[in-house]
Amino acid sequence: MRKLIVTEFISLDGVIDSPGGEPGYAHSGWTFNAVESDPTMYDFKLEETLESEALLLGRVTYDGFSAAWPERSDDPFADKFNSMPKYVASTTLTDPTWNNTHVLEGDVAEAVRELKEGEGGPIVVHGSGNLVSTLYQADLVDEWRLMVFPVILGSGNRLFPTDTDNMARLKLTSSKTFTNGVQLNIFEPVR
Repeated sequence: MRKLIVTEFISLDGVIDSPGGEPGYAHSGWTFNAVESDPTMYDFKLEETLESEALLLGRVTYDGFSAAWPERSDDPFADKFNSMPKYVASTTLTDPTWNNTHVLEGDVAEAVRELKEGEGGPIVVHGSGNLVSTLYQADLVDEWRLMVFPVILGSGNRLFPTDTDNMARLKLTSSKTFTNGVQLNIFEPVR
């Protein structure tokens, strides 16, 4: 069975909204201006990407990624993103233009469950807040990789839904603090 990994940039108060500068959010791009740069953080993101065998994205994240990554090349990160299979949870995307993109059909949780049962290596979800909420509530996430930034944003979309009675126990499997105070915490569900 394939491993499903959720990887997020997250604030201390749980916000995952617009970390890279996406329009429409008051604190858009907060990962760039909240802390000093530490290149070793991005070394981890490159390693994570190179170990991935597929991307699973929600429509909004897909639109942002497909606008940014296809034009980049001669970079191991971009080359991997552009070449690996991409699966998109969307009811409106019908003709994806980004290389090797497949739109999931039917019930998202069931489609992802089938994807996990297939052959191959890790499937990684970046951003995609609504999709991640669905995956969490269906107990499909095998690992949470949370880069916690030492900032409180106060508003914005949060990683975990607040309108559910679901409770999940997690086990911390790894933790690393970067020189700028960002902490990478990796958790696995206790099932």
